[in-house]
Amino acid sequence: MSFQIFLQHLVNGISLGSLYALLAIGYTMVYGILRLINFAHGDIFMLATYIAFYSVTTFLLPWWAAFLIAIILTCLLGIILERAAYRPLRSSPRISIMISAIGASFLIENLAIVIFGGRPKAFPIAPIFSHILKVGDVSISIVTIIIPIITAIALVILNYIVNKTKTGMAMRAVSKDYDAAKLMGININHIISFTFGTGSALAAIGGMMWGLKYPQLIPLMGIMPGLKCFIAAVIGGIGNIKGAVLGGFILGLGEIAIVASSPALSGYRDAFAFVLLIVILLVKPTGLMGQNSAEKV
Repeated sequence: MSFQIFLQHLVNGISLGSLYALLAIGYTMVYGILRLINFAHGDIFMLATYIAFYSVTTFLLPWWAAFLIAIILTCLLGIILERAAYRPLRSSPRISIMISAIGASFLIENLAIVIFGGRPKAFPIAPIFSHILKVGDVSISIVTIIIPIITAIALVILNYIVNKTKTGMAMRAVSKDYDAAKLMGININHIISFTFGTGSALAAIGGMMWGLKYPQLIPLMGIMPGLKCFIAAVIGGIGNIKGAVLGGFILGLGEIAIVASSPALSGYRDAFAFVLLIVILLVKPTGLMGQNSAEKV
């Protein structure tokens, strides 16, 4: 393999890993606060792409306004989902809230099929995102470079919120001890809603970047990326934001490496995520950056 081809695959792997990292953070944030796997997270990601699509094609908004509206509406949808499907069951057994999450996922997917139709749609790409950069003999789309930059900016902002603000301090307190945080006067409902909203906003950013890189929209498009990003969160250590980012990059680079080293195995790239998940669970069940903690039943 020549250096140019290696560079091409490396850039693609970093770009894909960045997308996985954005979604994996949403899973790990919700789990860190509620010890809940939000199975509808991939469907929130899907809704964001459709909101941006119709904002551009139906309402004729410029791409930046469409993206901003998609982020805001998706953030609100995440908060509504938490209040409607999860908050009423917060005191119920863990299995009840997990079933509710699965039910919410199926509901969103089937409503999307009814509302948007099952026929694939082409995501509109603004001219600014269609440029191709030449680095020697390597051709790199501008979107492939923009995605890691957007991811890095989002992570810096999130890191500041979590570590430098009172809301972030409250989030860390709730993740450590839910009951103690409540006794200390922390508004639990506010913190959980903020967490769902933030995670959904990151999913929206990831969804629009995904639409620019893979411009085909279908109502079930969030299923496989959602599963993979959940796996990325588990690999890195679910509940750990840095671990989610690490897991996302490991998954993205690993998939591209398989395709690059053996194109005949490209049809099995999705299986790589599940094989890696099994290996990690056997070798280090808490994930690469996870810590052992007592699980409440």
